[in-house]
Amino acid sequence: MYIDDVNINLSKMTTAKSTSASRPYHHGDLRRALIDAALALVTEEQDWTFSLREVARRAGVSHNAPYNHFSDKQDLLVAVAEAGFERLRERMAAAVAGIAAADTALLACGRAYVESALENPALYRLMFGPALVKPKGSRPAAARQAGNKAKAVLLDTIVRGARSSVFAVTPDDAVDQGKAVFFAWSVVHGLAMLLLDDFLEVELTVGDLIKEIERLALMGLMPR
Repeated sequence: MYIDDVNINLSKMTTAKSTSASRPYHHGDLRRALIDAALALVTEEQDWTFSLREVARRAGVSHNAPYNHFSDKQDLLVAVAEAGFERLRERMAAAVAGIAAADTALLACGRAYVESALENPALYRLMFGPALVKPKGSRPAAARQAGNKAKAVLLDTIVRGARSSVFAVTPDDAVDQGKAVFFAWSVVHGLAMLLLDDFLEVELTVGDLIKEIERLALMGLMPR
């Protein structure tokens, strides 16, 4: 298995720790400082088993300070997932910016999605995994809304392709668009998870694999 393309080394990514650290909080937005501190811990430790006390220490505030904004650690993790989705949205939006052709934009969007997952596996698993699921099986509304904003970048690209007849999707049919978005999302999410869980069993670089999966996914959206 060869995975040294696209500036991504999966074996290193799963264990690498960020060298960046949160700056101690002095004044201003305490809530943001706590989220940033928790984000840094998730990224460096590739885990979220740390305590609120650790987050407070990382942010440079008293151990009781987090309770001014978060009822418990789970509440903070929801905010961390929100921040993760916002990063994903920004990355996908930047990837498609300035690309006129909808099919090319879709490929760029998918690549940005997969690379984002591979660069920070723990954050990605927190965003999409079961850690935040409530007892009745529902995800916190805040995280779900943030995820929908990220998904909107993919939707806009699909709609653009539908209106230009690049994709076999009805331009004004929300249900048809939703199916196409779910299909494209399933492809990139499934690919990201298989790579993270080391299920790549072909002698391809990550970059070449992404290109091939993208090509097959586009074929599924193209008019016959």
